Amino acid sequence: MSPFAIQLTNGCLLSDIELEDQNSFQALQQLGALEEVDGLWKLKSLYRAGRLYIGKDGRGYVEAEFKEQKDLLVEPDHLGDAKHGDVVVAKRIIARRGRASGKVQLIIEKAYLFTIAYTYRDEHDNFLILDIRTGEPTYAVMEGMDLKAFKLGTVLKVDVDDNKVLAVLGHLGDARVDEKISLALYEREDEFPQECIKDAVEIESEVTKEEHPYRVDLTHLDFCTIDPITAKDFDDAIYFDREAHTLYVAIADVSHYVPFFTPIDKEAKKRGFTTYLPHKSFPMLPRELSENICSLKPKVDRLAFVAKIELDKGTLKPIKEEFFEAIIHSKHRFNYETIDKILEQGTEGINDTVARILTWLLPLQKMTVKLRHERLRHGFDFRSEEIKLTIDADHLLMTTQIETGTPAHSLIEECMLLANQAAAKRFTGEGDSIFRIHEPPQLTKIEALLTELAAIGLYVEEYEDSPSLIRAIQAEAKKMGLVSEVDAMIIKALRQASYSAHNVGHFGLGFSHYSHFTSPIRRYSDLILHRLIKTQLREEEEEAGYLLRNIEPLCARVSELERESTKAEWDFRDRKFARWAQTQKGLFFEAEVIEAGESAKAVLQGDIQGVTVYLKGDNIMLFDKVRVMITEVNIPQAIIMAELVNKLEKDEMEL
Repeated sequence: MSPFAIQLTNGCLLSDIELEDQNSFQALQQLGALEEVDGLWKLKSLYRAGRLYIGKDGRGYVEAEFKEQKDLLVEPDHLGDAKHGDVVVAKRIIARRGRASGKVQLIIEKAYLFTIAYTYRDEHDNFLILDIRTGEPTYAVMEGMDLKAFKLGTVLKVDVDDNKVLAVLGHLGDARVDEKISLALYEREDEFPQECIKDAVEIESEVTKEEHPYRVDLTHLDFCTIDPITAKDFDDAIYFDREAHTLYVAIADVSHYVPFFTPIDKEAKKRGFTTYLPHKSFPMLPRELSENICSLKPKVDRLAFVAKIELDKGTLKPIKEEFFEAIIHSKHRFNYETIDKILEQGTEGINDTVARILTWLLPLQKMTVKLRHERLRHGFDFRSEEIKLTIDADHLLMTTQIETGTPAHSLIEECMLLANQAAAKRFTGEGDSIFRIHEPPQLTKIEALLTELAAIGLYVEEYEDSPSLIRAIQAEAKKMGLVSEVDAMIIKALRQASYSAHNVGHFGLGFSHYSHFTSPIRRYSDLILHRLIKTQLREEEEEAGYLLRNIEPLCARVSELERESTKAEWDFRDRKFARWAQTQKGLFFEAEVIEAGESAKAVLQGDIQGVTVYLKGDNIMLFDKVRVMITEVNIPQAIIMAELVNKLEKDEMEL
């Protein structure tokens, strides 16, 4: 459900409505679809707001928001101009068959504002404009220009309402266009509005202690940061007091620099997340902030929001957790490789500052190993491999590398998990915060997974509940040497993690309370949480009231934006794989089948890792080791087709 649809369902103040939703609100008032109850405007009982799904038979359904509701049927002649995926307001009527049905009254959010398309000629020499999302013909017009004059393969951004070309993005023959396509498809932005840049430049460039007398001065403590070697912004720094057995997790105090309703806040809320492509990041905040005053750089004073967590020396469970605003002075910037090298080879040749930090960092690292071991008694460790791409100056794929978790990653991860849990535990979970939730899997999905696994001879007979079943599956997969393959299938069977105002725990991590506190530079969810905790600390009831009145739409918004950001990253990756595959047509590869059936898929084995191909052939079984030939590549849709040549014995794959 969209944020505005949630506001209409739950009730909202006029002042809470976003600028882009005000016209829809006024239209609904004119339709008589709204009523005011206890000072809040909401839909009347005959109306429902929700996302519209249209089936192959042309009938639509407006999704149910509550368990006791059914999806509202909308006959084709009652759809109006609404399209699949639009968020609509429908009025309940009695349909011809006597069943409660609906009629679309207003589209309040379109699934797509524009189409990304390209010029094309088919085998009969017909000129077409093809939608990149679907591969289907669409329409486009450009004032004063015949689109046939463009070189075939020209990529266009087209308005969905009037089919007018809004922009020419480039040409499919130039790999640089991939970035523009991926960003446009998922509405990710690069440049910031000028007013955001203007405001960012005017913000202080350094911290002066005297201007922040109310903050706790922690500049004497030996904080450090541990990040990837390529990192440009530093969200988090840590320090461990061995005597008090207390962990300090200091997080960039973004909320101090980004107040409500400012141009920077509005743009951050619109973006929701930083999107990371192999060659460039597309940040949530202007770089003037994210890479400067908000970033916990070494050897300079910085404002931080700190989680201070005292741990029991025996059990390592938190005894006391508190949050406060502070000033810190990070003494050193580590990268993961450096920490891993120190853990592996020792501390020879390091300077005095690093030696001093290591007196607490090395004991903390040993503690985090125990914390991780304890955590995995309740949560899960899924072996999902992340592929890092390197592209050249022409935006063509050069290399891939599998990124695996190392002791340095784990050290920071466990510290962040403690802070995220501590932040979540401050709230009841009944609509009073933003939680990172992961619901338990649906039984039907797990049963379908068991059926798939039975086809390869993996059986689980005894289990008590979902967690014990998943552990049993993982144990059997380990015996068969299929750990990462089966983990990938388990992840598909699980629900997606999301943000919610109501806490239901985090199944994957095994936590009863969890939220996102530690990355406000790159996630709007964390910025919301910082603001909520500060309203507690300062007892600001009015600000808390505004945030909580809109917390459900905010959770829906950031959940959707997270998915869009991730899809943009995946789409770009697949485009690079497709361009590489275009140069490999007719060549043979060894591969492993990851999906069987009509839409079989396989992952290629070789120097370039992570490439998935659609596989044609008979008698293809899950996890078969096969030899395939790349036969066809669709660059616009980033689809790679391959043909089964033959199956391989296990020892052939190992040669």
